[in-house]
Amino acid sequence: MSTVNIEALSNTKQFLSLVAEKLGRAPIDFKEKLDFIKRSKNGPEPHSAAGVLVLLHHTGSDRQPCKEGEFIFQLIKRSARVAQPGDLSCPGGLLHGILDPALMPLISTGIIPVLGGEPLSLARLRDRETFRIIKLFLANAARESWEETGLSPWNISFLGPLPSYSLFLFRRTIFPLVGFAKKRWEFCPNLEVESIVEIPLTAFLDERNYALYNVDTASEVRTARQRPSGFPCLVARDRAGKEEVLWGATFYIIMNFMKIVFNLDTPDTGSKRVINRTLGPDYLTGHPDRY
Repeated sequence: MSTVNIEALSNTKQFLSLVAEKLGRAPIDFKEKLDFIKRSKNGPEPHSAAGVLVLLHHTGSDRQPCKEGEFIFQLIKRSARVAQPGDLSCPGGLLHGILDPALMPLISTGIIPVLGGEPLSLARLRDRETFRIIKLFLANAARESWEETGLSPWNISFLGPLPSYSLFLFRRTIFPLVGFAKKRWEFCPNLEVESIVEIPLTAFLDERNYALYNVDTASEVRTARQRPSGFPCLVARDRAGKEEVLWGATFYIIMNFMKIVFNLDTPDTGSKRVINRTLGPDYLTGHPDRY
């Protein structure tokens, strides 16, 4: 695990510029993955695409910060109504084939000022099709974030894209976009969201927060090719002191962010704390009728 200069986090403007520079020059695979998804539509196992917002916020200007001058990841905890209940994830969701392309011009023209400054200049340096796809999934992620949490698109500053992540169990590819929430807003979670969970960025710098997530599955899930496995995870505490476990796709997406921005590798979790969990038969579907 690399050593990170904590001073890099002390100046908000300089840190956001660093993030934009690192993400803007990192290779991404959006065009290739979206081409694959389009080709799969007529096959026996069609895949879907989803945009998510890896949302950063700085607490220094808040009246009641969880710690003065701290960068945090703002995540959602999925409700029992949806698939993967109880998991932490980034706000976002499936690409809407009509609505999201219709919203994209609002971002392109600056009517919704999500995309600007250095991140826009760096995004334009990519090929034309990749730039278009970034704007498409930015519209997708911003729309879904507003629906799930009440986050206004006018409160988001785009910082850069991350490489995609494929969920083979769900035949879905996630297209992550990193954004910065300029000010705290009133959370208005919809029925898909149980709560908002905030994890300090510095939590990822402490090896003591990492563990091994030992996942077993109910027989109904095993038939979908899920096997008992151990996964690296991060254990964080919310403001009430309750432990939350970040694992799976969202863990890997954020660790990808940490690798690109800080050259930070995931520590070896083989000798660390083990957390056991059994995924019930509702893990793939949730309980749509539960209130």
